[in-house]
Parts: sequence; structure tokens; C-alpha cells
Amino acid sequence: MTKKEYSFSSKTVRFYFDASIVSIGQATGDKPVIILTDENVYENHRAQLDLYPVIRILPGEENKTPATAGQVIEQLITMGAGRDAMLVGVGGGVVTDIAGYVAAVYMRGISFGFVPTSILAMTDAAIGGKNGVDVGVYKNMVGTIRQPDFIFYDYSFLKTLPVSEWVNGFAEVIKHACIKDAVLFSMLERYTLHEYQSDPTLVAELIERNVDIKASVVSADEFETGDRKLLNFGHTIGHAIENLHHIPHGHAVSIGMVAACNLSEQLGHLHFEEAARIVRLLARYHLPVDVDTDHARVFEVLKMDKKRKDDAMQFIILNKIGSASVVSIPLTELEKHFKEIL
Repeated sequence: MTKKEYSFSSKTVRFYFDASIVSIGQATGDKPVIILTDENVYENHRAQLDLYPVIRILPGEENKTPATAGQVIEQLITMGAGRDAMLVGVGGGVVTDIAGYVAAVYMRGISFGFVPTSILAMTDAAIGGKNGVDVGVYKNMVGTIRQPDFIFYDYSFLKTLPVSEWVNGFAEVIKHACIKDAVLFSMLERYTLHEYQSDPTLVAELIERNVDIKASVVSADEFETGDRKLLNFGHTIGHAIENLHHIPHGHAVSIGMVAACNLSEQLGHLHFEEAARIVRLLARYHLPVDVDTDHARVFEVLKMDKKRKDDAMQFIILNKIGSASVVSIPLTELEKHFKEIL
């Protein structure tokens, strides 16, 4: 096990790599631990999880709601959890989001940490302190920015991860390469999903590289006033598609990235000409690159996105692979391009 620390405005977060959940006491100390997980993770790993009191929720984005958060809080009360308790979210992005959100509001804030169990959570969702729930079709409409005490990486959880969730997670890996790391993009072109699945060393190196990308961006801009906005590449349209079509987050982000690439090409002053290369890479990792949708409905949901400012949307576009920018696009102009880019 190796440990690395990243400093944020409110605290220093400890990242434990190549760890084992049976040693999680090294991260939690003497605090009373309560595990939050979902039914799927629990069924696959109950022997390790039952070492602590466990709260289980239903899996899936459709359960990332205020109602689920309320149910978790009720169980914490029933358990007699006090302000000295530590809530540890063991699961994918839904679990880590709810764990962080509940920990922020229960008794006005208790300690928490994460054991991410999916590629998406390990490389993206668990990192950065954003925790929230969906309200209807609006993604992450209610939430907080509050850093965990630690993130604990036990790669053995990946052995039970379905192939579909490997695919889902690689959308965020490709996103990081598109906005910040052209060398990583070339590496992804060299390997295949199967090679990452079958080579523990290769996937461990990939995860740590992605952790470094996201944690470095967030530590420099925790509250999203500048560079952190780049992490929303593919998400502006992707979030609207995700909840309207009830498709996995990574699939929606993949479609959103293609739309953003198309828009980057249409904004001629950027001279961006690499959309086809990105589409090929997404397809290489079995991610969708388009969707048959109701453009008007998608645009209506998009207009309520948190990145809207007055009558314009802050949109992430690519200058080239490995370099992105935030541009403010009037909604009227975005609507004009919408059917052509999506």
C-alpha cells in the first residue's frame, strides 16, 4: 500500500493506493465506522463489509435522490450514530455521492471517506469533494463541495465489476485525456479495454494517473472558478441526455463529448480538427457516440444546467487533444447549432 496526499482549501486528503479494505483502520483511526454501500457491492463483498455496521441502498442512478439520502439519515439515527462517527461509502459514483452528501448534512457534518469500487468512481466520482443528489431529470441539483478524509483504493473490487461498468468508467478516463493529457490519450489508443481488464499493473497505473489529473485540477480550483470547469467536458449535454434517456453516466458523457467536439469544430476560430480521432477512441472502448433523441426536450433540460449564466451557457470546448477552454455561448447560438452537433 502506498499513500499520497493532496491539499485542498479545507483539509488534506489522504489517498491510499493498492490497499485492502481489511486494513481500512489505518485510514479511519479510532472513529466508529459505518459503511454505506449498495446491494450489489454488498452481495459480492459481504464478508469484508460485515466487519462494520452496514447501511445498504438500492443500486443505480435512479436511486440517487433526496429520498434515498433521507432513508440513510434515518438509519444513522436508528443506529445512534453521533458526531464522532465516520461514514465510509463503499461503491460506485452513486454511493460516494450519497455518502458525501449525507455526511455533510447529518448533525451538520460528520467525517467520511470513500472506498470506490468502479473505474468511474476510482478515476473521477470519488475525487474532488462534489457530493449531491438528483432532483427529477436535473443531475446533482442539490449538493455540497466537501472533501473526504481519505480515499481508499482496493483494486480487488474490480474483479467483480461487470464489463458494462468498465466501459462506463472509461468515458471519464478519456475525458481527462482530452482536456489535460495528450500522452494519456495516445496510451489509450495503444491499448484495449480487455488489456486493462486483464493486467492489474496497467490498470493501477491508469487509475493513479487519472487521480493525479483530477486531484491536481481540483486542488488548484476547488470551488470551480477557473480550471475545474474543464472537468465538465461532455457533461453539459451529457447530463441532460443521461436522465432523459436513463442511460449510464459514462454513455451519456461519451455522447456529450462528441457533441462538444462537433461544436469545437463548428466554432471556426478554434481550428479544432480532431473530432474523428476522439470518436474512434470512444468506439474503441465500446462507448456510444450518438443518440436518437428529442432535441427540443434535451435543450429544455440543458437550459437548467448549473453552468448557465444569464442567457449563456459556459461550455467546454477543445483547442486540441490535451487542451480545453471554457467559452460562454449564448443560448440562442447554441440552440442554432444543437441539431447539427448532437
